Amino acid sequence: MPRLACAVAALRRLTGWRADLAAGLLGALAATALPPMYVLPALVVAFPGLLVLISATVGSAGAARRGFWFAFGLHIVGLYWITDAILFEAARFWWLLPLAVPALAAVLAVFAAAACALARLARDGWPRVAALAGAWTLLDLARQFVLTGFPWNPLGSVWALPGALGDLALQPAALVGVHGLTLATIVLAAAPTLGRGGLIGAVGLLSCWIGFGAARLAAAPPPDRNVEVAIVQGNVPQGRKWDNPFRTEVFVHYLDLTRQAAAQARATEPSRDLVVIWPETASPFLLTEDVAARMAIARAAGPGAVTLAGSVRFAADGRPRNSLVAIGPEGDVLAVYDKWHLVPFGEYQPDWLPLLIPIVPGGGFGFGPGPRTLVVDPLPPVGALICYEAIFSGEILDPDTPPAWLVNVTNDAWFGNSSGPRQHLASARMRAVETGLPLMRAANTGISAIFDGRGHELARIPLSQTGLLMKILPGMQPSTLFSRYGLALPAAIAALVFVMALTRRAMPKGID
Repeated sequence: MPRLACAVAALRRLTGWRADLAAGLLGALAATALPPMYVLPALVVAFPGLLVLISATVGSAGAARRGFWFAFGLHIVGLYWITDAILFEAARFWWLLPLAVPALAAVLAVFAAAACALARLARDGWPRVAALAGAWTLLDLARQFVLTGFPWNPLGSVWALPGALGDLALQPAALVGVHGLTLATIVLAAAPTLGRGGLIGAVGLLSCWIGFGAARLAAAPPPDRNVEVAIVQGNVPQGRKWDNPFRTEVFVHYLDLTRQAAAQARATEPSRDLVVIWPETASPFLLTEDVAARMAIARAAGPGAVTLAGSVRFAADGRPRNSLVAIGPEGDVLAVYDKWHLVPFGEYQPDWLPLLIPIVPGGGFGFGPGPRTLVVDPLPPVGALICYEAIFSGEILDPDTPPAWLVNVTNDAWFGNSSGPRQHLASARMRAVETGLPLMRAANTGISAIFDGRGHELARIPLSQTGLLMKILPGMQPSTLFSRYGLALPAAIAALVFVMALTRRAMPKGID
């Protein structure tokens, strides 16, 4: 304990760039708690350290400065893998290599800086902890919407641990979503700063957390659907995917895997409905226009089967769309879903950036209309998520036609064998828990996986492997509290916690 007190005192004495550096290092330490490392004890060091730095500043401006550098370190480490995507086109974008991740980290750090500035308004002790947790959560919610949003790596995702422990820890997301978990995570991480009372409160919160998780996992699972799902992981290298000489080879590769899936399904249970899922933009041909390509897919899938295939299509405005196309047994287009949450600077160029700086040729893809449920007989209605859309908590369900299951198609080949695909998988798993819906994930180079409505992983194909996943479609869980109220619920809780913290500042001393 004396050593700890000395360390806190030394941290409190830091000023200027030394305090900024300490904040950045604490943020980098906090990033080790994110998928796929899950070093959760790092948070119990990082956030108390941040609170010490905030308390040592004169006012909100200094607190914002410390929060900025903390979040800068957090996002530099958490998003390093974005550099891998730039390396695929290093000849064109070499100049972005030293800039992209630091620039994105700096933008995201502004939200945390604002949260720390607001937390400095509260009294030291539990009011400041509550203010930081509430403000950080509200600013994370803002991060989901500002400039079309980039809500990657919310702190609540640290609970997406592998296996049974993660299953248990994630269940409260069915109540409050990942943003609610972020609020609780900061409170738990900062609890040691509050002495014995803080530790007792943390134990109580964790006990309720674990109790709810155990109860939800112990409930009888819903009956499976009479549908067999075949997920195709083609493992096509990104450098070859769009090369004209290899287009036919790539397409035939997917057809061969589809035939294998159909043969395997019919050998097991011929009367069961079959759906085959190809990853994002798996088809090198425009499926909404190319009748021959659709007929080839229908023949490979066999009689009665439906194929959900990622493809590019061109809309009436002449702009391309990143789409999921449902192809029937006769080669007809049964339904189309267009991606509506596009990756800024990856899939589209924001209007405020002149086209004279052509980071995305032609301005990129056009936007789809929003969440849509595909109603395709004989399948249960399905909610589609294309790649990046899986990170948007509370924005994936069609309110007019609720889905019975989710499909997430993606191409993470851009990011190699890095943290990126694993963090993306953790986000998809979280969406299953939040909605209570089973989620089928088809990824070009992996990780493809199947989750039930409690986020329990039923099967996967690892990174950089070619293969098939064959599973019976799990049933949907009862409607979750979060799926009914969405982001309004964690936003209201975070706002209430923040207001309570500031109200405590207005109370006379001695009144609790």
